Amino acid sequence: MMKSTILIGCTKTVFLLVLLAFTNSIYAQQETLPKAKTDDFWEHVQFGGGLGASFGNDYTDITIAPSAIYNFNEHFVFGTGLQYSNLKQKHYYSSNVYGGSLIGLYNPIEAIQLSIELEEVSVNNKYMDLGGNYKESFWNTGLFVGAGYQEGNVTLGARFNVLFDRDKNVYGDAFMPFVRVYF
Repeated sequence: MMKSTILIGCTKTVFLLVLLAFTNSIYAQQETLPKAKTDDFWEHVQFGGGLGASFGNDYTDITIAPSAIYNFNEHFVFGTGLQYSNLKQKHYYSSNVYGGSLIGLYNPIEAIQLSIELEEVSVNNKYMDLGGNYKESFWNTGLFVGAGYQEGNVTLGARFNVLFDRDKNVYGDAFMPFVRVYF
């Protein structure tokens, strides 16, 4: 009950912050801009995401996370992404994680990028040991707040999951470094 109350509170806060940010940018305009052509939409869209692969002694970790963002102006960006991860430790553990996310980016100055990302993933874990097999499946919500240094299309930074739950076997830590690339 308390977790859903916190989630609802965080969701309302994120919605309010996004609403205030966009309202502020609307009122900040000094002059009226000409009406955008439909063709201009794709000029403001960027595609990117992440790919990851890690291999070791009977260990495999593969992640695919494509995303797309829309640049409202030089400061505000909003987008969405998909994610799939497959992790296996031979004779011990396997996991499939899939889901999606919404991301908001804010560049107060050219080199600094602040981010907020709401992620919802389905987690399917299977543990294998001498005592038998154990499976667990659940949905996990993450709310990541981050900051990074941006140079061109690449941003290096870190994000923190404010909804991190150590009892959920999704991420090992609430703090995560990232490399974000969009073309």
